[in-house]
Amino acid sequence: MAIGEPSALTSPTRLEGKTKAIVVCWFLGLGSLVSWNSMLTIGDYYYAVFPNYHPARVLTLVYQPFALGSIAIFAYYEATVDTRKRNLFGYILFCFSTFALILIDLASSGKGGLGNYIGICILVGAFGVADAHVQGGMVGDLSFMCPEFIQSFFAGLAASGALTSGLRLITKAAFDKTNHGLRKGTLLFLAISTFFEFLCIFLYAFVFVKLPIVKHFRKKAASEGSTTVSSDLAAAGIQATETQVVDAKHERLSNKQLLCQNCDYAIDIYLTYVLTLSIFPGFLYENTGQHQLGSWYAVVLIAMYNVWDLIGRYIPLINCIRLEYRKGLLTASILRFLLVPCFYFTAKYADQGWMIFLVSFLGITNGYLTAPEQNALGNLLVFFLLAGIFSGVALDWLWLIGNESF
Repeated sequence: MAIGEPSALTSPTRLEGKTKAIVVCWFLGLGSLVSWNSMLTIGDYYYAVFPNYHPARVLTLVYQPFALGSIAIFAYYEATVDTRKRNLFGYILFCFSTFALILIDLASSGKGGLGNYIGICILVGAFGVADAHVQGGMVGDLSFMCPEFIQSFFAGLAASGALTSGLRLITKAAFDKTNHGLRKGTLLFLAISTFFEFLCIFLYAFVFVKLPIVKHFRKKAASEGSTTVSSDLAAAGIQATETQVVDAKHERLSNKQLLCQNCDYAIDIYLTYVLTLSIFPGFLYENTGQHQLGSWYAVVLIAMYNVWDLIGRYIPLINCIRLEYRKGLLTASILRFLLVPCFYFTAKYADQGWMIFLVSFLGITNGYLTAPEQNALGNLLVFFLLAGIFSGVALDWLWLIGNESF
């Protein structure tokens, strides 16, 4: 028996470190989206610095091709990519890119200009690459383990939007009455986001891998044919065996088979994010007009979306209102497109209270309809999720037709 290998008779639930692993998974989920959500929540600052460049729409559109292209590659090569290296690279790229946003702002003294804007766009593209590394990689990694781990990861992922919105409101309020307060609040907010990403690097590289229960599941995955956990085992001081590898490889479903069996889920998640990203965040920043909340209006709308998106992800835990009928999920995803005329007429004729209500409904339905991803299917569904986001942010530009400021 290799050093660090648990006894075959040891029950996974009795191995040490399960509670700690659940906590770590929550932070890893948080770190997989905190950088990108930070970009969305500081849109008010970028609109002040780059008023003519449509930051919410352009930065979202720049982000998606990199994320979509990278996840497409991973979906094709998912069985051969080393999970540990993939995840570490993603978190490191998130951390350095977020920190680089601070450096760009400090170097330019908070001034605008095309050069600075291009630099920010490059860093946003790096966010897209990092996102594709981390989300699909972590889902695949945790799918080898107990359900509580992946549930905790998704809980952290869902909480990232609400947490970043809350932190943004706090930092904005803290410097609201000071000189250059918007910029100071943004820099502090980005520093906090950078710290969260650094924390994820540390937790994944040095804490998670050493937990006995994690060692157990990775050893089990290797024995059943997984070729993606070898460096994780090496980091934990365990040597993988080749038992059952050949048979397990023959039993693996191809990506085409997985997609055929779950095409309705893929369509659901695509349609869900097409609608959401055609409204969030570009429409909320540019097409909702001026109201009593002033500069706080867009920030509050983003926060309401994120909070209700988080709530929506937990609603399916209530059995009596869980929608398990697969055709029902598809129907609900299609019916959400009725929100498009609702947002149009609300922005044109209604006050800010109705818009806050609509944004909240957009968030809660997005969270409710977002399907969980697993194993190799994780890469495929994340691909369709990102494809939906890319299509949505492209359609978001249609709101500017007829707008004199375009």
